[in-house]
Amino acid sequence: MKKLGLVLLICFYALNLSAVCQGRADNDSIINDGPYIFYVNDTLKAKMIENGLVKEYLISPENFSEIKPAINLSCDYNDLMSVYSQNPDYRQKYNNIDSIVAISDVHGQYSKYIEILKANGVIDKSLNWNFGKGHLVFLGDAFDRGDRVTELLWHLFTLEKQAEKAGGMVHVMLGNHEDMVFSGDLRYMNPKYKKVEVATNTSYPLLYSENAVLGRWLRNKPVMVTVNNILFVHAGISIDMVRMKLPVKQVNKLFAQQIIGKYIAPDKLDEEVTLLAGNNGPLWYRGYFDDSTFNESKIDSILMFYDKLHIVVGHTTFKNMNALFNKKVIGIDSGIGYDQPGEVLIYKNGNFYIGSIKGSRSKL
Repeated sequence: MKKLGLVLLICFYALNLSAVCQGRADNDSIINDGPYIFYVNDTLKAKMIENGLVKEYLISPENFSEIKPAINLSCDYNDLMSVYSQNPDYRQKYNNIDSIVAISDVHGQYSKYIEILKANGVIDKSLNWNFGKGHLVFLGDAFDRGDRVTELLWHLFTLEKQAEKAGGMVHVMLGNHEDMVFSGDLRYMNPKYKKVEVATNTSYPLLYSENAVLGRWLRNKPVMVTVNNILFVHAGISIDMVRMKLPVKQVNKLFAQQIIGKYIAPDKLDEEVTLLAGNNGPLWYRGYFDDSTFNESKIDSILMFYDKLHIVVGHTTFKNMNALFNKKVIGIDSGIGYDQPGEVLIYKNGNFYIGSIKGSRSKL
């Protein structure tokens, strides 16, 4: 009897230990994310994941003020709806801007992004716009690697509206990782978003489809922007783009209409699209930093064609900002996406500075 009792006791503890371990595994898999908002049958529908469970909301002008806290948004109902009526601006030319801050390749590292923007005066302690009539340039690659992509995108979305009301501007630009996600290339997706796919019963690219608020909003964003005498682009402008005489407006239009989120066949006959979508296009080019044949005469030709003095790029990661050819090329991807402290580029009164995550500033 004693042996039987001992066996039963061991089985009891084993079963309870198994239950405890299972509970821990479940806790480890619990996620919070969202909202993902879609326009379906003339109605906005939101999905919010709280402690692993999906909550769905129908959003209307009448109930939005009540729902806003539940889905953790700061923008207005009209801001959400406006993305379905706005036409993209392909020209992207802005002049006489006194103050600019540029940041690149955040890759879901929302906390670092918030910390460095606060430290450099772009946002206040409540995470609201604090940069007056200044311009913030986000040089692409919000997606992949980190686990707070959604929070990053919604903050940029809301900040864009706040900046506009203050007379400033937020330029959200597309990087190669935006295009990868839209096209279904999820090689670098954080494991958290596999769980989001399961919870929402929706593939990750479809969470950013044409009928999703964030998906439509991003698809209207440019790949090239000019502010004052500076050309901003995610990866770089190759000399091949100049040889094809591709101006900013045409490049942005081709990306919006024929490239972003679309499959580009290897044998596609359109030479312009093939170039722009490839390794020598503005979302992938690394020639400034890894092509030993690239020289100053080439960058001079590029700058002359676009009538600018500087090109600011991300995409190619360095420990610190990297300026080449007497600041004609400035690489600003300083590793935020890899959880490094990172830096922002600051332009003030014609001078460039490096802004640290602690708020210190040094001349570039």
